[in-house]
Amino acid sequence: MNFPVYFWLFSLRIHPHILFESVAYAVAFRLMLRNVKQDEIAPSQRTSIIVGGMIGALVGAKLLVVLQHIDLIWQWQQLLWLLLQGKTVVGALLGGLIGVELTKKLIGVKSSTGDVFVYPLIVGTAIGRIGCFLTGLSDRTYGTPTTLPWGIDFGDGILRHPTQLYEILFLIILILFLQLRSRYRHQLGDLFKFYLICYLGFRFLIDFIKPDFHPIFGMSAIQGACLLALVFYRRHIIKLFLFR
Repeated sequence: MNFPVYFWLFSLRIHPHILFESVAYAVAFRLMLRNVKQDEIAPSQRTSIIVGGMIGALVGAKLLVVLQHIDLIWQWQQLLWLLLQGKTVVGALLGGLIGVELTKKLIGVKSSTGDVFVYPLIVGTAIGRIGCFLTGLSDRTYGTPTTLPWGIDFGDGILRHPTQLYEILFLIILILFLQLRSRYRHQLGDLFKFYLICYLGFRFLIDFIKPDFHPIFGMSAIQGACLLALVFYRRHIIKLFLFR
């Protein structure tokens, strides 16, 4: 397999990252629109919350990707490219969460709204990771070198952990786990917190086998953000595993 793996529509060559990212956004947004009909929030308030979340996600995705590659601070051209083209799911997730909460505070919504976003986020992320995998080295989501039999050569002659595929597998398992957990006692908003804890916990661990800059006690900026969020939601970590 040669990376990037391009797709063809007649004479048009489509980059895999653009293709799968577009599909991911479209599918996630469609699922979200279907789910939000089940909440009790007024349509105008719901629209404001969605817009606030989108703005927060954009800011968070850009800010964290710059912090993730702060070692390029003196290579302004590469840093500018990252600011324009780069983004991170963790930054988008946390930024979107902050954007939603600030918007709710401004418009006076006190009820939890996160549960409707859980499965759209999981499905969208999984689809997007297919594009990350097929893009290869330029996507910067690959893992460190490995001697394991499933190591992938993304084009530089080095077998690496296919961390994108690890994440897709994790997200499939996460859907099944959350489906099971939702059958037991939980409050409105818990499902989103459970998703957040599981995903950020996974990202904290998997990023140890990514060749990123790790200036924070051996951790990257993304791992630092994950750890801070997990500390914030520490009370729900125990609740997550109380199947009763």
